[in-house]
Amino acid sequence: MQTPGNFPKHLLATVAVAAALCFGPAAPAFAQQPKLKVGLMLPYTGTFAALGTAIENGFRLHVAEQGGRLGGREIEFFKVDDESDPAKATDNANKLVKRDNVDVLVGTVHSGVAMAMARVARDSGTVLIVPNAGAGAITGAMCAPHIFRSSFSMWQSGYAMGDVMANKGHRKVVTITWKYAAGDESVGGFKEAFEKAGGQVVKDLSLPFPNVEFQALLTEIASLKPDAVYTFFAGAGAVKFVKDYAAAGLKKTIPLYGAGFLTDGTLEAQGADADGLLTTLHYADSLGTPRDNAFRLAYAKAYRLQPDVYAVQGYDAAQMLGIGLAAVRGDITKKAEFAAALRKARIDSPRGAFVLGKSHNPVQDVYLRQVSGRDNKVVGVASKGLADPGRGCRM
Repeated sequence: MQTPGNFPKHLLATVAVAAALCFGPAAPAFAQQPKLKVGLMLPYTGTFAALGTAIENGFRLHVAEQGGRLGGREIEFFKVDDESDPAKATDNANKLVKRDNVDVLVGTVHSGVAMAMARVARDSGTVLIVPNAGAGAITGAMCAPHIFRSSFSMWQSGYAMGDVMANKGHRKVVTITWKYAAGDESVGGFKEAFEKAGGQVVKDLSLPFPNVEFQALLTEIASLKPDAVYTFFAGAGAVKFVKDYAAAGLKKTIPLYGAGFLTDGTLEAQGADADGLLTTLHYADSLGTPRDNAFRLAYAKAYRLQPDVYAVQGYDAAQMLGIGLAAVRGDITKKAEFAAALRKARIDSPRGAFVLGKSHNPVQDVYLRQVSGRDNKVVGVASKGLADPGRGCRM
């Protein structure tokens, strides 16, 4: 065994250099910082359970690709099942903020729950990244410098489909959705574009979330005989609606269109009843870009599943957190610098690169997709670089 006295000089030099790199003044300041606490508040049970799991998978995939660190800080996760229940949302968010002292909140799917999270984030000053819920208020009237969205606003996919359906010559349509913020705003965006183009919505139909007893409303659609139907449903509700619509014989006589959540992550369960449906969304299964191909391969290897839009949104939430943290050398308390970095960033997403608008909502392409087998295949771009209007934001 070598002793200090006869230790080879070249190895001594190597040890000295390594020590200097580890402990000397050249080491990054953030290298010694504690773990960054990330609170995941997502649905792990109920109608949207699969969506919550996909978001978490996508988020963790990007963190894993960065060696478990973002902005030089190791990530520690804390989780709460929000159960898609707005009544429990404030208490659940406070569990993460006050009990677990998380540095960042990430969530959620249900818009009503997300709006409660946004209030907690505003009151506590906690950074919030929303990886799905599209309620306009989050990046509208409730906007704040430390609140960001990696997904969409409900207005975006609805507005894009309004243009599509008008261009296809439909003039009288019926809308149907759950009666809650996401459904109302998806239909609102659709109507804004459709009516601007000269179309008429003859009736808005709705039922309480998460009710899936559609039969009476389907009977009403049949009696109204519109040119087409626009809908927003997601998760298990979307599966049942598509199957019930086909079973009622409406698919053959009244074309069904929807926001892309109708057929994203649901095609396996919907089967042939979904075939041919047209939807609008900021992601699709057949983009075929090198960036998306690499993401889909990595996700499939990690989870033995094909990714959907929810996985992409979770992945991009982690990307956005990493960009902000890199700019502040891991110091999440520097919220102004963190926000400034994200406002200037071009996020290299599997969906296609996007930037954030003035209210911190993605400015992005919205694709027209058609169901073919188990894929939502791109037909074209319904709206290029579509920015949510961010109405009410005073940031």
